[in-house]
Amino acid sequence: MNSLHARQGTLLGDRLQALAPARLKGMRRGLEKESLRSQPGGALALTPHPAALGSALTHPSITTDFSESQVELVTAAHAGLGDGAEAALSELTQIHQFTYRAMKALGDEMLWVSSMPCGLPTDETIPIGRYGSSNVGRAKSVYRMGLGHRYGRRMQTISGIHYNWSLPGVSSEEYFGLIRNFRRHAFLLLYLFGASPAVCSSFVAGRQHELQALGAGTMYMPHGTSLRMGRLGYQSDAQASLKVSYNNLDGYGASLQDALTRPYPAYEAVDIQNPGGDYNQLATSLLQIENEFYGTIRPKRVIFPGERPLHALRERGVEYVEVRLMDLDPFVPVGIAADTMRFLDVFLLHCLLTDSPPDTTQEIAALARNQHRVAARGREPGLQLERSGEEVDLTKWGDELIGQCAPIAAALDAAQGGSAYVEALRASEASLHQPDGLPSARVLAAMVKDHDSSFVAFARAQSLATRQTLLDLPFSAAQQARFEELTRQSLAEQKTIEAADSMPFEIYRQQYVSPERLGIRSLAHAA
Repeated sequence: MNSLHARQGTLLGDRLQALAPARLKGMRRGLEKESLRSQPGGALALTPHPAALGSALTHPSITTDFSESQVELVTAAHAGLGDGAEAALSELTQIHQFTYRAMKALGDEMLWVSSMPCGLPTDETIPIGRYGSSNVGRAKSVYRMGLGHRYGRRMQTISGIHYNWSLPGVSSEEYFGLIRNFRRHAFLLLYLFGASPAVCSSFVAGRQHELQALGAGTMYMPHGTSLRMGRLGYQSDAQASLKVSYNNLDGYGASLQDALTRPYPAYEAVDIQNPGGDYNQLATSLLQIENEFYGTIRPKRVIFPGERPLHALRERGVEYVEVRLMDLDPFVPVGIAADTMRFLDVFLLHCLLTDSPPDTTQEIAALARNQHRVAARGREPGLQLERSGEEVDLTKWGDELIGQCAPIAAALDAAQGGSAYVEALRASEASLHQPDGLPSARVLAAMVKDHDSSFVAFARAQSLATRQTLLDLPFSAAQQARFEELTRQSLAEQKTIEAADSMPFEIYRQQYVSPERLGIRSLAHAA
C-alpha cells in the first residue's frame, strides 16, 4: 500500500506542476443554498413564497426548492482563488440580506439554519412549490407532486448547500475521474462538515429508524455526523436498485436513460393523473426527470430553455460538478464558511489530479455502506470503513488524504498569495483528530448545554440569532434597489412566459418526458 501511495504522490506532483497558475485562477465556484421558512416558534411556515422575493420560476437568485416554504438562494459562478470564494460568499450574504428584509416586512418568519427540518405538519399539509400557470411552471409543480407520492413530502424538506465547481480545460473524461474519486473519499467531507446529528421527532413519526431519544421531541445518533446523508435522508428502495456507473459519459447517460424510460410498477400504480384529472406525477418511470436521481455529486452543464439535462451533457459534455452532500452549518450565518470552501477547492483538485480507476458494482455497494456508516457513526472511536476489500480506520485514511492534499493547498496559495488554503487544510487536519470540535459534535453539545437537549430549541435560537446578524449588516439603498428591480423583472418575465403559452399541458408533458428529448439520436449519431 505504501508503494501505491508513493506512486500517487509522484503522479500528483507531476500533474500539479503542469497546472499553470493562470489556470488555477480560472477555478469557478457557485453556491445554491436551501432553507425552510419557519414560524418564530419553530414550526414550518405555511405561507406562500413572498411576492416581494419575485417569481420563483424566473428569478436568477431567489427561488424555491421542493416546498413553497423552502427558499433556495443561488449565486453566480465566481472565478478566482481566494477572491472567487469571497465573492461567492459576499453575493450569498447580500441575497440573504434582501431576503430577510423582505420577510421582515411581511411578519416574523425566519430561515431555518439546520439541514434537518423544523417542526413539520402532517405530510399532506406541507405545501409543494408553485410556479404559476405556464406549462413549464406547472411541470415543476407536478414533478414535486410526484416526489411527494414517491418518497413522502417530509423527506423533501431536508435542506443543504450545493457547491458548483469547475476548472478550465477539464474534459468530460477527467470530470468523471474526479467524480469517481470524490465518491470514494466523500466520507471525509461527511465527517469534517456534517452538521445534522439530531432531528425533531416529528420527522421520523411513523417511520422505522435507528435513532435514540435525547430530549423531549428530539432524536439523535450519539456519534452521528449527517442524518441528512444517512438512511433517513435522500434514500429510496427504488433508487437503491440503480447501479449508476461513473466510468464515462456514455455509461452514465445510458444508466440514467434506462431509469428515465423504464416503467416502475409502484409508480405505474400511482398513475399520471388521479380520477379527478389532477396530476400526480410527470411520468411513471423509475425517475420522472434527471434531477430526481440522488447523488453526492453530479456532472452538470448549463441547459438551454426547455432542454433536458441529459441531452445537454451528451451534446456538449460536462461543464462543472455539483457537490451535493454539504450540510448547512448552523454556526455560520449563510450556512458555509470561507475555509470550508477552500478545503473543497483543494479536495476537488485532489480528486481530479490523482489516479481514478474504473468503478465496479462491488465498489459502488461498498461506498454506499461507507456513507451510511459515517453519516450515522462517523465520530465513533475506531470506526472502520471499506477500502479495496479491506477494513481501514477512518482517521488513518483521512490522514492519508489530507497529507496528499498538502502540495495542492501550497500551490493554490502560491498562485494567489497568502496562506489561506494551507491554513484551511491545517484546520481540517486538526478537526480530524479532535472530533469534539466538529460541527456535528458542537450541535449536540450546544443542544444539551443550552437548550434542554432539544433540537428544535437549538435550531430556533440559532435561526433567530442568524436573522438578527444578517439584518444588522449594512445594506445600501443601491443594493436594495438592485434586488427590487430583479423582483420586478422576474414577475414580468413570468407573465410573458404565461402569455406566450398555447400548447395544452398534457401535450407539453408528453413531449418533455419523451425518450427522444434525452439525446438518444445524437448519441447514436456520434457513435
